[in-house]
Amino acid sequence: MTLESTSPSSGYILALDLGTTGNRAFVFNAVGQIVGQAYKELTQYYPQPGWLEHDPEEIWQDTCWVMQNAIAQAQISPSDIVALGLTVQRETCLIWDKTTGKPLHKAIVWQDRRTAPLCHELQTQGYAPEIYDRTGLVIDAYFSATKLRWLLDKVTGVDLNNVLAGTIDTWILWKLTAGRVHATDHSNASRTMLMNLKTCAWDETLLEILQIPAQILPQIQPSLGKFGVTDKALLGAEIPITAILGDQQAALFGHGCDRPGLMKCTYGTGSFLVAHTGSEIVRSHNKLISTLAWTQNHSGNLEIGYALEGSMFTSGACIQWLRDGIKLIKTAAETETMANQVADNGGVYFVPAFSGLGAPYWDMSARGAFFGITASVQPQHLVRAVLEAIAYQVFEVVQAINACSPTPMKRLIVDGGACENNFLMQFQADVLGIPVERPQMRDTTVQGAAFAAGLAAGFWHSYTTLVSQRQIDRIFEPNPARNNALANFATWQKAVQRSLEWAE
Repeated sequence: MTLESTSPSSGYILALDLGTTGNRAFVFNAVGQIVGQAYKELTQYYPQPGWLEHDPEEIWQDTCWVMQNAIAQAQISPSDIVALGLTVQRETCLIWDKTTGKPLHKAIVWQDRRTAPLCHELQTQGYAPEIYDRTGLVIDAYFSATKLRWLLDKVTGVDLNNVLAGTIDTWILWKLTAGRVHATDHSNASRTMLMNLKTCAWDETLLEILQIPAQILPQIQPSLGKFGVTDKALLGAEIPITAILGDQQAALFGHGCDRPGLMKCTYGTGSFLVAHTGSEIVRSHNKLISTLAWTQNHSGNLEIGYALEGSMFTSGACIQWLRDGIKLIKTAAETETMANQVADNGGVYFVPAFSGLGAPYWDMSARGAFFGITASVQPQHLVRAVLEAIAYQVFEVVQAINACSPTPMKRLIVDGGACENNFLMQFQADVLGIPVERPQMRDTTVQGAAFAAGLAAGFWHSYTTLVSQRQIDRIFEPNPARNNALANFATWQKAVQRSLEWAE
């Protein structure tokens, strides 16, 4: 990607993408090219079935490591960096001691289901309509609020005046600024189930319902704007932190989806389909969540962009499971070859419900399953069924978005690790019946964080120019003979129905 010569000729943007499976740092130059990058895989802790934790200290150490290595690879001085943008896995949260700076427990990851009983309790007590009205979210263990409640219950005998809470962006911002800034942005705050979608502030009623003290929560700030500067001792220079976004919102920003009718899907650990809905909150009758895209101050006023989102908890994670869990493959790339070795799925259907099912079911007790296995089934059929299930999940969410959108979806823009898979992307286009566009730059999440930070710092001046000069790698057109994919979708839905409420 290159930009017009109106861009400054020197200086760099550092962007951090702190994800579920690993942490990355990228250095972008003035013409939008990546000149340095580093990645470190993150340890996953599974203390019980359905539970998942991360070590916040490891995330911080890895963040330092990837920043230093990306800067070294770019062969620049930290003082050359104009601004830093941060994008993170959303909903994962933790609490820590503000005096010692030490976490009081491992971070509870967004996929973790330990608070499902508390969510059921809230539903039974009739809070679902009020929580949806106030936050745009459904009651689910996915969101941060019940995780925070669990952490506060678990860590006893602690003076709450000494405790700070937050999502991963808040923790890393606090560490980057040597404990000077305890803040988050609107896009991450909107995922906690504690922020009011209309007022864009912490909701006193929800804090009361969940008994979460307001003083432990970070200050909410616009997504694009100054959050502080990095501590000089860290990299040898004070770098302004000028953008913080949740990972899916960062991808939306990176793809240029800044107005109604534009949508993207990130195929990461989970699949996240997000549609920008403009300055108005759009409500869905199909259990999609209303959320914030991003915010910025404009002439003294808070400019808000809203979005509709379908969150599917398991997609890339089931490819990882094929590799690490049941060892059916050695590399993720093998899935494309194997899926193409068979003419069809051999009658096998997979339900990717390792952490329950997200949109449009929101069933915390659903569990993963293969259906239709016979003696003739080969490993290739199982692999193909997994890939097909990823595409079918997305199709369901697109149907739900079309049901509440005045403009039907005309194109799907994709990113994330699993979009590398040509079989999956072609199958996705066939099922949807619309083109699937894959940009050359796959790490759109980190690109979005860089764009946002650079624009907020005045390093770049035109969002339209940044977006228009993105390079497209490939457009997958739907196959005219797509009837099989659609016929099989109905059978897959039958498999999903049989997986619901399994763990109850």
